[in-house]
Amino acid sequence: MSAAPQPHVETAVFDVPMRVRFRGQERRAGVLLRGAAGWGEFSPFPDYDVVTCARWLAAAREAAYDGWPAPVRDKVPVNTTVPAVGPVQAHAMVTASGCTTAKVKVAESGQTLADDLARVEAVRDALGPTGRLRIDANGAWAVDQAVTALKALAEFDLEYAEQPVRTLEEMAVVRRRVDVRLAADESIRTATDPLRVTGLEAADIVVLKVQPMGGVRRCLDVAEACGLPIVVSSAVETSVGIAAGVALAAALPELPFACGLATVQLLAEDVTTESLLPVDGMLPVRRVQPDLALVHADATTRAAWTDRLQAASDVLD
Repeated sequence: MSAAPQPHVETAVFDVPMRVRFRGQERRAGVLLRGAAGWGEFSPFPDYDVVTCARWLAAAREAAYDGWPAPVRDKVPVNTTVPAVGPVQAHAMVTASGCTTAKVKVAESGQTLADDLARVEAVRDALGPTGRLRIDANGAWAVDQAVTALKALAEFDLEYAEQPVRTLEEMAVVRRRVDVRLAADESIRTATDPLRVTGLEAADIVVLKVQPMGGVRRCLDVAEACGLPIVVSSAVETSVGIAAGVALAAALPELPFACGLATVQLLAEDVTTESLLPVDGMLPVRRVQPDLALVHADATTRAAWTDRLQAASDVLD
């Protein structure tokens, strides 16, 4: 884990609305930390326990105090992310994005496979036959549900399916029953997970997110250990947090897939006037300086996040 915080750490709590509901969230909140290297973001989701939150804090400290490894590229390709919206809105989002790769959320609670098929079909139409289309179920399907859904969705030429089921063991079963490549995301969280993925032959691709894994350097270690192609993705951060994901993508020796880092558009507001937004499907490799006039939260939110930050600090220190 990262070193303990430096004295007189500058922090600022943010709370921004989202354009659409995503991963059960209508707002994104967290804490920005400033250290000698710049700004980092600590924004674990509300349901995460303190041990999990400590990894997110380790990533924020790395960004603020240590900085990131030297990049081997100055920009990275990204996909646009399509939430569980209707097909008309999905088509419009992809068309407006400028990206040639799209990741589509499926298996949303309260929706059906028919909803997923309509959304994915609309996205394929927007991308055209040469665009790359991937789906993400966030582990919501049971094994048989996943097999049925993936066989139906394969009609739309999927690049891969991300976390169709919850566990690596279930992923291994599904992988033997479908022709679609599988990517492991939520099931990659601990030091032993990368070796379990390869040992179980549970996935073709590994998705890495900087905050959940504990930092850019930790992700690079995981990438080397698993020996599988890597997709770098976001945890729906502000531009400050997205910059860490871009730093990871920029430092990987190989980057065969577009990154899931074009998610600032899902936020109705940002903490900077210079947001990390894609141009022609690419994000630049750079640090982000927040504008503190845009960083705000009410007293209750500030108190709650100050407590979360302290609890995570107690685990690390």
